[in-house]
Amino acid sequence: MPVVPIRKQSKKAQKKENARQRRNWNGLNPVSRTVPSGKVYNRKRLKREDRIRREEG
Repeated sequence: MPVVPIRKQSKKAQKKENARQRRNWNGLNPVSRTVPSGKVYNRKRLKREDRIRREEG
């Protein structure tokens, strides 16, 4: 049985193949991650730093 390229398959077959390929991320979260900038105002960070300063002094 010859292999038919995905582009030449029916829309239904293409959807089935695409769904099969998307099925498993092997435990990896597909959401892209960014490292937060240290320059950005962050109220939680400020509260945490303030709390640490109070405990020390």
